[in-house]
Amino acid sequence: MSLPMTEGEGTMDEIKEAMVQKHIPLIEEAGRQGVQILCLQEIFSTPYFCPGQDSKWYASAEAVPGPTTERMAEYAKKYQMVMIVPVYERESAGVLYNTAAVIDADGTYLGKYRKNHIPHTNGFWEKFFFKPGNLGYPVFQTMYAKVGVYICYDRHFPDGARVLGLNGAEIVYNPSATVAGLSQYLWKLEQPAHAAANGYFMGCINRVGEEKPWNLGRFYGTSYFVDPRGQIISQASEDKDELLIAEFDLDMIDEVRATWQFFRDRRPETYEKLVEL
Repeated sequence: MSLPMTEGEGTMDEIKEAMVQKHIPLIEEAGRQGVQILCLQEIFSTPYFCPGQDSKWYASAEAVPGPTTERMAEYAKKYQMVMIVPVYERESAGVLYNTAAVIDADGTYLGKYRKNHIPHTNGFWEKFFFKPGNLGYPVFQTMYAKVGVYICYDRHFPDGARVLGLNGAEIVYNPSATVAGLSQYLWKLEQPAHAAANGYFMGCINRVGEEKPWNLGRFYGTSYFVDPRGQIISQASEDKDELLIAEFDLDMIDEVRATWQFFRDRRPETYEKLVEL
């Protein structure tokens, strides 16, 4: 999804509401098409404000669960659709996280994941806005599948992706905000590798368009689904607001893991030094 309203075009609340309103027709379309699990993009209700370091965006953070997750829970319940809802979370004054709430198909809030790996480099000054996650790598038993979440920069680290597999994830969703010219070549490399190395499905979500006044570059979309063999099975465009739908055969997980014994053949005792580092 691209940003419909930005700084100078409305108040912070108006900017957030415009983004939510832009999502609602596609959320409704997902429900009408029978989508069982829907994941939105990273901090879906705001711009990706991290190219700057303006503390006024702290005010856009909210409680989780809170008003936005409660609003999305209504759609989850209406359509019996699990929803992964990434938002800017305020735990308390000055304690802010990049978070994704997981809502079950009956509208029940199941819990949240907080982004663990926080970049701090040119154009991505995220440590100015987010504390590192402190909830580990939870997996949520939803009505349809066991779901884990990894957020954007997390995907560069195989360790958490493995822990999600060890924790029982069948599908891992990675909501992102990433632009052309930085790590675009890795976009279709790392996440299929995680899926293949751990024998689970992944949903990889990236926003589209350019966002002023930050002018970080073009968010190149290319959202996709990848199966446990590491094969991309469905892909969205680079530049359109779009709902991407695919069907997952969860039996494939058993088939792949029976062939490649990812967890049986691990040698964690040989990795101890690496983990200590």
